[in-house]
Amino acid sequence: MGRAVAGEAARRRTFAVISHPDAGKSTLTEALALHAEVIDEAGAVHGKAGRRGVTSDWMEMERKRGISITSAVLKFAYRDAVINLLDTPGHGDFSEDTYRVLAAVDAAVMLLDAAKGLEPQTLKLFDVCRSRRIPVLTFVNKWDRPGREALELLDEVEQAIGLRPMPITWPVGVAGELRGLIECATGEFTRFRRTAGGATRAEAEVVPAERAEVEDAPHWGTAQEELALLDEIGAKYDEEAFLAGTATPVLFGAALPNVGVARLLDALVELAPSPGPRADVEGRPHPVDAAFSGMVFKVQAGMDPSHRDRMAFMRVCSGRFERGMVLTHGVTGRPFATKYAQSVFGQQRSTIEEAFPGDIVGLVNAGALRPGDTLYADAPVEYPPIPSFAPEHFAVVRCAEAGKHKQFRRGIDQLDSEGVVQVLSSDLRGDQAPVLAAVGPLQFEVATHRLESEFRAPVTLEPLGYSVTRRTDAEGAEVLARQSEVEVLTRRADGDLLAVFANKWRLETIRRRYPELVLEPLLAGSVNDPA
Repeated sequence: MGRAVAGEAARRRTFAVISHPDAGKSTLTEALALHAEVIDEAGAVHGKAGRRGVTSDWMEMERKRGISITSAVLKFAYRDAVINLLDTPGHGDFSEDTYRVLAAVDAAVMLLDAAKGLEPQTLKLFDVCRSRRIPVLTFVNKWDRPGREALELLDEVEQAIGLRPMPITWPVGVAGELRGLIECATGEFTRFRRTAGGATRAEAEVVPAERAEVEDAPHWGTAQEELALLDEIGAKYDEEAFLAGTATPVLFGAALPNVGVARLLDALVELAPSPGPRADVEGRPHPVDAAFSGMVFKVQAGMDPSHRDRMAFMRVCSGRFERGMVLTHGVTGRPFATKYAQSVFGQQRSTIEEAFPGDIVGLVNAGALRPGDTLYADAPVEYPPIPSFAPEHFAVVRCAEAGKHKQFRRGIDQLDSEGVVQVLSSDLRGDQAPVLAAVGPLQFEVATHRLESEFRAPVTLEPLGYSVTRRTDAEGAEVLARQSEVEVLTRRADGDLLAVFANKWRLETIRRRYPELVLEPLLAGSVNDPA
């Protein structure tokens, strides 16, 4: 069985796309699925009349705003590989959810807008990839629109984040005048003929260099000069550097008209790593062919309004998963039955009978599971927990209708267990008025929308004037209780005591006055969280 599991794991490619909002992430996700022939026609989030929303965007708020708030999983076969594409929230306010998704992947595609290059959210998410040692491929998108020079973008990647670019394909024609793509290793040139609205795959034609030199002058000559320069500086592909996270393969294209997308899929199959041994909580590598183990990285309710169920997304880390097997829940030690195991493709669901390392299994009605939990069969194993981000926005939430308190409490418990927001409590306010804590204010909008639409519990929000969070202990809580512009709240999920401050200057004043206080920084949701 071990050999069979190792062979299946070697076929898997599990990755996520990271980008700044509006760089085209949902469109690229759709285009990848289109090229793998698992959908017939790509939708787009650009709001054109008559066009549907993308397959991976399902929440009503996402459709209205044209952004990804939730994360989805798209699994499909391509060539001899099995692709698990984990779509991530595109909005910066949901970076904590993206962090959880990145805990479940083996590689990432960093999507850059040809006109904007590296943007703040991309930088933040790349930092997460670096901290988790996730190899990164880079796809420069929107080359069909005016933008910056290719060499300038490569230089920015190297200067800003220290990744050495290794072009796999190179554009012929400046951004906005794309004539085609050259395969850097072979010199082969491919032209593309886009279809109406990019709804189906672009037609590709391999053109001999002699023809391209005549028909695509002067762009062809410029591209050859740029390639010669890249050759001089040694920008060839280096597998060791890519897997070590010091260099990134770079591909160019345009997701909306489906240009260069098939080559990206090929690059993922050829270059991205398959699932390997995963470190347990003690730092010991756990082999992929060991007994079954999996890690829950996301919990989501409300994916299907007709079912009203709750699904836990579990990454298979080792062994073979079989539907119906009884696993052990690492946190509680209790048995967990897996009768209802599904794969999710947008809003479509199908029953999973088996899964292997790298695959994502949706466990339905998993009320006991939280992000970061480990499930295992046979020998116990525990994977490192997924840390929570430091919240920067706080609001007291109250039920607006006296007769809806039961629904309100159930909704708050649900959102807390999913990690939609962090729920904090205090003796001062009691259970009737918990404090919601978020990395970004849009999380409050999602929380209130779901409380009202799913649980029929209308609420009021009262913002609190805090913006900095630190973890403290019981002794620290006693001291801080006597201070102004600070409050100590208990995080329901783990019982941690969180001290919240009006601003970083108030934090520094108290730290200087009481240097012995425990005030530990949490994982930062923002790039420049003060230590």
